Amino acid sequence: MNAKEKIKMVDVEKAGKIKIDKKCSKCKKSICCNSINQKVPAPKTKEDFDHLLWQVSHEGINIFKDSDGWFLHIHSNCSHLLPGGVCGIYDTRPWVCREYTNDFCEFDESIEKASELYFSTHKKFDKYCRKRFKKWDKRFKIYE
Repeated sequence: MNAKEKIKMVDVEKAGKIKIDKKCSKCKKSICCNSINQKVPAPKTKEDFDHLLWQVSHEGINIFKDSDGWFLHIHSNCSHLLPGGVCGIYDTRPWVCREYTNDFCEFDESIEKASELYFSTHKKFDKYCRKRFKKWDKRFKIYE
């Protein structure tokens, strides 16, 4: 069995039940299927911010704050996307996918531009933490 036989290929024009609205049909990168926005508790203490600093130190992880709160933005491609960005398990996709609306999506405006705060690197978030906490480097004293 070759690779094409293992994956059920979907021809977008013959997709049948799959209805792609006008906005989604213009999106060639399947933006919403290539990241996860995970809400996190609003950081309050130096320890909370230090934990986020550790998280943003990892590849593919960003942190942002918008009117809904604080989030981890995780770049990760959905394993069910077929070439051309069509969902390979559309009829059995998870509820989160079914309930998703594209009213506010990155096709219109990137998360970075739409956010109150956005951090893509350790360096940028550390700079923010240093402004927020005058004694940022003293957070390590509790371990000495």
